[in-house]
Amino acid sequence: GAVLATEEAASGMTAGTHGSTYGGNPLACAVGCAVMDIVAEPAFLDTVNARAGFLRQKLEGLIAAHPDVFEGVRGMGLMLGLKCKVAPIDVVKAGYECGVITVPAADNVVRLLPPLNISEEEISEAVNRLDFAADAVREAHRPDDCVSVKHKLVSRARLLNFASTRPPA
Repeated sequence: GAVLATEEAASGMTAGTHGSTYGGNPLACAVGCAVMDIVAEPAFLDTVNARAGFLRQKLEGLIAAHPDVFEGVRGMGLMLGLKCKVAPIDVVKAGYECGVITVPAADNVVRLLPPLNISEEEISEAVNRLDFAADAVREAHRPDDCVSVKHKLVSRARLLNFASTRPPA
């Protein structure tokens, strides 16, 4: 691997004090070179930009469908976040139950970080699952003194049976 550091920071990294068991081995270097060859291709980056636009468009549609859950899209390229009107952790937990992985971020945002080689079909599937998750969150936030938000999220996800089936396209 490679490390960039200021001269002051680098002065503390003398031989034997900073290393990696796997860094710099022939396989890791070959993989790194292969990745750089692919990423450096203009056609690859054009595809990444097209997919980023497609994802943003789908997320804008998700926001329009769930204005009580989402407020907007933030970020650039494929590094995007959904600004939430509800607690982001509720969206994250419902997403897990629906088979999509997100993480909570600062300022009431749910972070989305798909791989650079994601397909349009995978984007559509992920947004569809986020749609189901938003439905579960909306249902969980309906006033009801007898049932907790967590219980409602889990019950809704189990009802949709995401453990063994995929949501309809």
